[in-house]
Amino acid sequence: MPTVEIYTRDYCGYCGRATQLLRGKGVAFREYNATREPARRDEMIRRSGRTTFPQIFIGDLHVGGSDELSAFERSGKLDKALEGTPAR
Repeated sequence: MPTVEIYTRDYCGYCGRATQLLRGKGVAFREYNATREPARRDEMIRRSGRTTFPQIFIGDLHVGGSDELSAFERSGKLDKALEGTPAR
């Protein structure tokens, strides 16, 4: 299974929804909280090209934010990505 990484910040409802979806599926992930570690924000922007939270990566695949993660789940692509199968 590829490594799942999510960049979050405190008091972010979208971040909460994304981590809840991942936890509900039993997915282990690395969470980088930019509120507690401000340098993570610059890292996230460099990796994703986006400034909004959260930003989610599955291996080398940049999924996007919470809405994109939910769409990925609804389409069945999330499970494929978590298995390491090309999802797009």
